[in-house]
Amino acid sequence: MKAPPGAASGILDAVSRRATRRHWFRHLSGAGLMFWQGLPAWAGSQVEEPLMDAVRTALTSAIASRGPPRPVFANEHARIEHERWLAATAQRLQSRFADAQIRHEFLQTVWYEAKRARLDVPLVLGLIQVESNFRKFAVSSAGARGFMQVMPFWARVIGDGDASKLFDLQTNLRFGCVILRHYLDQERGDLFMGLGRYNGSRGHSAYPGAVITASRQWDWSA
Repeated sequence: MKAPPGAASGILDAVSRRATRRHWFRHLSGAGLMFWQGLPAWAGSQVEEPLMDAVRTALTSAIASRGPPRPVFANEHARIEHERWLAATAQRLQSRFADAQIRHEFLQTVWYEAKRARLDVPLVLGLIQVESNFRKFAVSSAGARGFMQVMPFWARVIGDGDASKLFDLQTNLRFGCVILRHYLDQERGDLFMGLGRYNGSRGHSAYPGAVITASRQWDWSA
């Protein structure tokens, strides 16, 4: 079957863009990581976009269920690996959360909400690092709130309208993970474009590069 006119050039352009992104991310991962670690919270600036009723209903349903973040494992090996990850990552977060119980609660909730939204846990940790530098009550110049810098309009669009709840640990991570999954689905799984949309900088490389670079240091399998 013949490809439609322009399809070949479109495919080559897409491949070229992906190769450029990979090249750029590799160059960012060294000294660039040290640069991003020293920065304050990123000023999130998601733009409110009209949502189809079906999408709004799905997102509202996705953030509605609020059970405790209790992990479920397929087998004993998975449980042991999770415990090892939890202990190692908690140790690395000591400088940001002095209280061991708070560290444990934070990581359990990140793990639970990331898995629930079909996101990689290191990606979510990297995004939190870039967006808020792990500050629960961070507020950006654009008004984004909490760990994942969720814009207040989301509380009105898919929540109960109370933006103050975005400072709650699980509420903030639930909204942030659901919104990121929504943007990734909109971009057909393109991480570069989905992250750009999350930050309101779609098509620009600085923000997705920073998140991806930060996420690598939280990758347990690396």
